[in-house]
Amino acid sequence: MNKQSPGRNTDNKNHGSDSTEEKSSCPICFKNFTVSQIEAHVNRCLFLSSGSTSNEKKIAFGSISLQEKRHHEETECTYSPKKLKEENVESVYPSCSQNVKVVTKLAQVEGSVPLAEQMRPSSFQEYIGQAHVLGHNTILRSLLNNNEVPSMILWGPPGCGKTSLAHIISKQCQSRSTQSFRFVKLSATMAGVNDVKEAVKIAKNELASFKRRTILFMDEIHRFNKLQQDIFLPHVESGCIVLIGATTENPSFSLNSALLSRCRVFVLEKLAAPDIIQILMSAAERLNLAVVGASEPTQSLLSIDKESIDWLADMCDGDARIALNSLHMALKTCSGQSKPVRITLGDIEEGIKRSHLLYDRKGEEHYNVISAMHKSIRASDDNAALYWLARMLEGGEDPVYIARRLVVCASEDVGLEDPNALTLAMSAMQACKLIGMPECGLFLAHIATYLSRAPKSREVYNALGEAKRCVREHKGALPSVPLHLRNAPTKLMKQLGYGAGYNMRDRHSSNLSYMPPGMEDLDFFGKSDTKKQQ
Repeated sequence: MNKQSPGRNTDNKNHGSDSTEEKSSCPICFKNFTVSQIEAHVNRCLFLSSGSTSNEKKIAFGSISLQEKRHHEETECTYSPKKLKEENVESVYPSCSQNVKVVTKLAQVEGSVPLAEQMRPSSFQEYIGQAHVLGHNTILRSLLNNNEVPSMILWGPPGCGKTSLAHIISKQCQSRSTQSFRFVKLSATMAGVNDVKEAVKIAKNELASFKRRTILFMDEIHRFNKLQQDIFLPHVESGCIVLIGATTENPSFSLNSALLSRCRVFVLEKLAAPDIIQILMSAAERLNLAVVGASEPTQSLLSIDKESIDWLADMCDGDARIALNSLHMALKTCSGQSKPVRITLGDIEEGIKRSHLLYDRKGEEHYNVISAMHKSIRASDDNAALYWLARMLEGGEDPVYIARRLVVCASEDVGLEDPNALTLAMSAMQACKLIGMPECGLFLAHIATYLSRAPKSREVYNALGEAKRCVREHKGALPSVPLHLRNAPTKLMKQLGYGAGYNMRDRHSSNLSYMPPGMEDLDFFGKSDTKKQQ
């Protein structure tokens, strides 16, 4: 007992010394740890929050002294470990500062993180495009600046800035002194309902314990079916979570109507070429990549022609991710050279081709483009009809699907003005089935041009609509077929008067009525808006 008691006293003393040891706040999660624990914890936080770049950041933080870490916290992370690394090298070797910068930037190019991810904006000042949604004095911008984040659905094509907007909101949540929100990011391509339930469980604890609400960003939310989307409903309605969903599909078709009623839909458009150019110029500046004219000399170790930037902006079809990653690819091909490198338009055109079009055979563009072709034919615009036809063919659309729509167009819009159009459209569809791509594209162009130039008549289409409306809106029971129009295949039917008095003469000379009693004066063709499309 006497031997053990000093040991217990020693433990108590050690424990007391730990409790009085100076504590420091983690710049990542803002939790307090002792000086002896803070370094290991920061490394762990960096690993959990930075993904593929964690090893690089661990090494960088390992080389920074404790005083530098405190200064890092006090300045609110105004510099990164990469920047500190650059500054230290330059201070030791000032004569090599330019080469150090180029080598460092080339190391970033050769890294595993795509350039599009490296260039992701952290504030609204860095965000480019979508002025109709995030411009000054817009509703969403005002709400976010006032730390009011509504539940919303961000709908737009790939590479238009949906995830970047969520990233900015995440950075705002981290920088707010009040810390009234925490940000959780999930992707419907990898997460399931159980992951959402776990996030909601933690969100409830945060709200109850710290009065802190949770923003749940669900990327590719349309990957959840409508039954799975029900998991969000009670928690969004109660305010436990603020849902931000990102989707490339039309929310009217891909999202639950109950969820849409609880979220505001913001439509993001494809980025214009000037916006893409601005993004590429920012990336070039960050990588110390000089942008020069085609005939302009340069002393820079790494440069690119201005016309190459313009070509990338035009080629990417409004997708900033495609543009940045294409630039990344062009830089990687020449990053191993020791002599000064200049990227010309010819170098980029040789290695990068237009490999995509915004066309989804099962998505909204599938219906938008076929509708545009049909309406162009209806308006007798043969140039527009061929353009939309080419868009579908280049996007990989099934040619038989296009041919079926042309058959419909021949009957619906050309109609009786050129009865031969329907025969030609059917022949084109049969030829597409027999020959296939790419030759059948010519058949489709042939019939699309023919239908565009043919005279138009919607008389039959409109008359059929009037007849259907008459049937739908008839009050009471529908009238029975007159006896003289009924078929009489049996003796009993003949005895009942079926077919009695019927003759095969013209309606004007047969003295018979072929409409139900009381409807003899109806004229569906006369009620049509026009017999010919003007």
